[in-house]
Amino acid sequence: MTQRLALITGASRGLGAALAEQLALRGWDVVAVARTSGGLEDLDDRVKAAGLPGAGALTLAPMDITNEEAMRHLCRSIFDRWGRIDLWAHAAIHATALSPANSVDMKDLDKAVAVNLRATSFLITMIAPLLRAAPQGTAMFFDDPLPGQRFSAAYGATKAAQIALARSWQAESQRIGPRVLIGTPAPMPTATRARFYPGEDRTALADPRSEAMRLLDTF
Repeated sequence: MTQRLALITGASRGLGAALAEQLALRGWDVVAVARTSGGLEDLDDRVKAAGLPGAGALTLAPMDITNEEAMRHLCRSIFDRWGRIDLWAHAAIHATALSPANSVDMKDLDKAVAVNLRATSFLITMIAPLLRAAPQGTAMFFDDPLPGQRFSAAYGATKAAQIALARSWQAESQRIGPRVLIGTPAPMPTATRARFYPGEDRTALADPRSEAMRLLDTF
């Protein structure tokens, strides 16, 4: 059987890291992309420490998804090596500082637009042909109920725009592929959530590994 390949963007921590870990342990080859090389190395250490003989190969790609030339080069390298992507899970996100809507920092908003919206749109353009080259190429996006709540204007607006983009692609791809899935993970003790809910009792939140397994079981 042909080895399956997953591309995980935002793979250094939280849900993205958990998805990359679980997929590798399930025998997938995984290309893990994130800006934080230390988080990617920790991911690699966890997969190796599990010692599963059937684990897939993990390729670490420490790069910024807003660097379009780097992303173009990555997609070309994936095509040259594998010829396709079976699964793309997009967990990369920029969580802006808490701010009222009338006090949003424009530099922070620009970064949120660059990461949450523009980079997502560019990646869809680059990755769509690789997904269509797979027997059942699938893209996964992750919705967040936070948009519209207090002090989440910049993050909320750009996250909602990202999901709107994914929903458009989903509707456009129903007949020709790839398959586009949009899930809503349970609240998890991630760094993103901690920014918006400081002091929250994190023991009641879902474990990212459990959520990754649940989401992958619906894939």
